[in-house]
Amino acid sequence: MPTTKTILPGQMIGIIGGGQLGRMMAIAAKYMGYNVTVLDPTPNCPTAQVADSQITAPYDDMEAIQTLTEQCDVITYEFENVDLQAASYIEQQEKLPQGAYALEVTQNREKEKRLMKDLGLPIPAFHVITDHHSCEEALNEISYPAVIKTCSGGYDGKGQLKLTSQDDNREAIRFAENNEHCIMEEWISFDREISVVFTRSQSGEIAFFPIAENTHKDHILYQTTVPANISEAVNEKAIHHAKILANKMNIVGTFAIEMFVQGETIYLNEMAPRPHNSGHYTIEACNISQFAQHIRAICGLPLMEINLLEEATMINVLGEDMEGVLSAMQKVSGGFVHLYGKEGIKPKRKMGHITFIGDTHKEAIQEFEEAKQ
Repeated sequence: MPTTKTILPGQMIGIIGGGQLGRMMAIAAKYMGYNVTVLDPTPNCPTAQVADSQITAPYDDMEAIQTLTEQCDVITYEFENVDLQAASYIEQQEKLPQGAYALEVTQNREKEKRLMKDLGLPIPAFHVITDHHSCEEALNEISYPAVIKTCSGGYDGKGQLKLTSQDDNREAIRFAENNEHCIMEEWISFDREISVVFTRSQSGEIAFFPIAENTHKDHILYQTTVPANISEAVNEKAIHHAKILANKMNIVGTFAIEMFVQGETIYLNEMAPRPHNSGHYTIEACNISQFAQHIRAICGLPLMEINLLEEATMINVLGEDMEGVLSAMQKVSGGFVHLYGKEGIKPKRKMGHITFIGDTHKEAIQEFEEAKQ
């Protein structure tokens, strides 16, 4: 059973996963007066740099999970690929308010799509593929373009293949044979992608952050702008769909749903059972961030009413951007730069983000981009 206890500042929060999301959770928790322990296999990971202590072990090390559970008053996670046995154990100890169910669903694209379909939510047509034969059947039924994805794993465009015509069928079958459990979906030609980021408390209260609009480059989120350029009707439908999922899954904490907008029509895409890259703008642009609201939820505190203080644009900083960003910081004053403390700069690796806010934030972005050159 998920916990309903109130965890107060001075007590210990455990975080499974030591990346940038855990880091920003930990910073929010430390501001509020909590102590933080992180479990991650990498010594001095980004979260450990701002936490009180680290347990250095694999995520599925049950001895380490037991130690984390004993040391902490409540536990959360920064990514969805948490070991389900570990999550179930922590839930049984009444220290995982989010529960294991949201992880079970979001770790598997088939379960994710079937849940949405069962709830009558708008999603692209899909077929589940388990072998060569089921892949051929799906190819006979699907219209082009389409996309085939692995049911587990995969992020930032990895673990998927776009199919533009029958010429790609052989490659699709090879993809299915290599990955075994896949899902094939119709390709949605959308006008824009939006993110619905919200936090749900243990009592069922839901607070929605302003809906954001996303732009991708090479399948990686490049830019998030808020407020999204959508109608009030689309905004209301997106929130309505998100509420249905949130209540059915009994979500606790911050949660994100990516959606495609085609005219006034919405299609739900994927879910993330934790704070999301597209919600980073909330740190500067809202009265409370997605991370601080998440900490309040898992600790049993009432949620804050959310207000957008300024229009904002968040831009991801990848490995290839680092030199230009460090150069620009020395020349211009605009932009809130967040660097994650990752060891090793690699192309396409998320190293940080920059948020620009205010009426003139678009001019500030242009000035920063020019300074990077």
